[in-house]
Amino acid sequence: MNRQLASKWLKTNVMSANPYIARHIPSSRLFNAANLRGMLSSYGMVVIKPIRGGGGLGVMKISKHGGGRYSCTYMSRTVTRSSFGGIMSEINRRRGRRSYLIQRGIRLATIAGRPIDYRVKYVKENGTWTYRSMVGRLARRGLFVTNLCRGGVQMTAAQGIRLSLSSRLVGRKKSEMRHLTKASTELLERRFPGIGQLGYDYGIDRNGHIWILEVNTRPQ
Repeated sequence: MNRQLASKWLKTNVMSANPYIARHIPSSRLFNAANLRGMLSSYGMVVIKPIRGGGGLGVMKISKHGGGRYSCTYMSRTVTRSSFGGIMSEINRRRGRRSYLIQRGIRLATIAGRPIDYRVKYVKENGTWTYRSMVGRLARRGLFVTNLCRGGVQMTAAQGIRLSLSSRLVGRKKSEMRHLTKASTELLERRFPGIGQLGYDYGIDRNGHIWILEVNTRPQ
């Protein structure tokens, strides 16, 4: 049996309790107007996503610009509003009644202007955790989400790191992702006995820092 944990917020809080792992988790808050305003003031760009859900569905990028303007990007469409109230109305129209969280926006390394992230699949087999796969996912041109079901292109992790950063970083970054996966899984399994299948979504920013963007208990 593989225990399912739908809440991104719950998993984020458990992992953030560890100082080593916390350095690799983007600052996150529950979605409300005050938290959104504060995080946009701090970071300029954030990603908001449903607490429960996958496949990139409902994920929006919110940015603060000069002159009191704000923008909201969903899939390939961006709308701009001249006030915070205006962008909140746009967000709420798309969000409906779903609970969301806000995550600091990470400016991912890119290949030809297209952001790339990484999926590490970690599975418990016969009582032992095993790395099943580590792949790069390159966003479809014009999108900021990398999900394969949204047109993302899969490649090897080594190819992604080499093309977006440097060949010299391939071994080091793959090793870092494995180490973070192992440490995070120990925390999650202690808190949620019964999990047996995890998919870690990692982003590497333009400076080479690794971020845990999301952890799924039902990875595709």
